[in-house]
Amino acid sequence: MKTSLTTLEGLKRSLTVELPVDIFNERTEKIIKGLAGKVRVDGFRKGKIPPAVLKQRFGGSAKSDAATEIVGETLADALTDADVSPATQPSLTNIDTENADSLIYTLEFEVYPEIKVNALSKLTIDQVSSQVTEEDEERALQDLQDRSTEYKTVKRKSKDGDRLIIDFEGLLDGESFEGGAAEGFEIVLGKGTMIEGFEKGLIDVASGKTVEVNATFPEDYHVENLAGREAVFKVKVNEIGSPIELKRDDEFAKKYGEKDFETMKSRMTNQMKLELDSRLVQQNKDTAFSALLEANDFEVPEGSISSEAEKLQQDMESRMEQQGMPSKGKLPAEMFNEEAARRVKLGLLINKIATDSEITAEKDLVDAKLNEMSLQYGESAQQMIDWYNTDPSRLANIESIVVEDLVAKHVAEKAKVTTTDKTFLEIMNTQN
Repeated sequence: MKTSLTTLEGLKRSLTVELPVDIFNERTEKIIKGLAGKVRVDGFRKGKIPPAVLKQRFGGSAKSDAATEIVGETLADALTDADVSPATQPSLTNIDTENADSLIYTLEFEVYPEIKVNALSKLTIDQVSSQVTEEDEERALQDLQDRSTEYKTVKRKSKDGDRLIIDFEGLLDGESFEGGAAEGFEIVLGKGTMIEGFEKGLIDVASGKTVEVNATFPEDYHVENLAGREAVFKVKVNEIGSPIELKRDDEFAKKYGEKDFETMKSRMTNQMKLELDSRLVQQNKDTAFSALLEANDFEVPEGSISSEAEKLQQDMESRMEQQGMPSKGKLPAEMFNEEAARRVKLGLLINKIATDSEITAEKDLVDAKLNEMSLQYGESAQQMIDWYNTDPSRLANIESIVVEDLVAKHVAEKAKVTTTDKTFLEIMNTQN
């Protein structure tokens, strides 16, 4: 076997492989002989077709099949001989089966870039810290209490804290607008869930009455043609409900499946801390990796980008399908190329740093990560852990997460870090 590697544009390479023609001829003859008992030719009994006739009729296809088989069988050795590792599936661009001395084929593929990570000590990274306060706990308890609150219909005028059932129609310059009307809509006064002025305009209104409420959409409202505009809402109050007092006691806890209030409160606080820690790790990891990407620029294989873009496309289509928005075939993979390139580049950087710094996913760390993730599964936690542990490919995903976390920590330890304290709500409301 002779191999010749040629550098093309960027990360593209061309590999020419030359093999003794005897190997090709012997394989072709073998394929032709194998056809004797399988094919039919007019004028000959099955199995009695002369070799010369078989060669004349099927020689071309036999050569093609022989060449394909030999390429598949010798590809790995050819790549080893040329000391090259493709980043993408090699593509057969040429094959010469007519040479008297050799079978020659040529492959094209991309290789991974040579990566030299710039000094991590030169990075400047912003990190965040936070903790669950008593105020956060109180807010969470109040939210649970609000969700459990029941209401009793009353015949008085409305006030803060009441639940109203209303019909309404919104008008802009005297004209109705899309999404501005509803019937049987429930609203709790004082919660601030509606646009400015709406709830205030429904204070001190009797059941059965219709009122006009002036309200203003926020400047950053998600519907562009409504942002910052004032609207008039014609609102009919169908029913007024007064909240029935709900005490924070053991009976309250039982509504959420807990045996007593203190146990419920403790579990709630622990869950809040777990969620906060998870968000902090993810946000700080994202920040560290963004700084790492900005400081290290290199070319990545186009084939890897295309493959990752297709995965992102499929994931998006799957999520849209689950939300009742069929989109299969409507989203071009190219729209995900930018994010795909970022992911491929980051993956190469993480692998390089992990290799250079001998960072590995030790079993105890993988087990710890699985236990951490399993806390979200309640009574099914062990079943979730077993599901990962019984399949090496599933477990590999957890190992990758562990390595990512370790690399992010390693980067932060080497870099110049500025830490900012944020509230629980600021962290939890940050979009990843």
